[in-house]
Amino acid sequence: MSGYLDQYGVADAKREGRIKKVLLAALTVLIVGGLGYLTYVVFFRTWSEERTVKAFLSTLSSKDYARAYRMWGCTPEAPCKLYDAQKFDEDWGPKSHYSDAAAAKIQESDFCDTGVIVDVTFPGADPVALWVDRSTDVISFAAWPECPGRRWRFKLFFKNLFSNT
Repeated sequence: MSGYLDQYGVADAKREGRIKKVLLAALTVLIVGGLGYLTYVVFFRTWSEERTVKAFLSTLSSKDYARAYRMWGCTPEAPCKLYDAQKFDEDWGPKSHYSDAAAAKIQESDFCDTGVIVDVTFPGADPVALWVDRSTDVISFAAWPECPGRRWRFKLFFKNLFSNT
């Protein structure tokens, strides 16, 4: 025989269980989404522009200077006003400090509003900062060593956090 108070509090317990499950699911979605966004910002946000620089370095290492010059948005037929093909050859050609493009390494990349600054090191030469325009993938020399303004530097934070130095 069931009593009057046998079902007392059962509905409240079920509702409390549903609320806990919804809150746990929402918290899990927030944590996974936050980690996904942080992973994107730290590792993949500049991936396309870094690939553009790698393609430029590969083109230089294969000695295809006309194609490399086109990657700067210039052509031998219609050279850039401030950076003609002769100056490009002086900077990137076989007699330049940056002639060993196969040994070049991308050290760091910095995401700006309209482009990415990619730091490239060459053996026996000073590092060079390249600017890659995000909308056109045109390469040029960077005007700054890093993007101006204040912002979060997640990659630098994690690099310093997990480095042994």
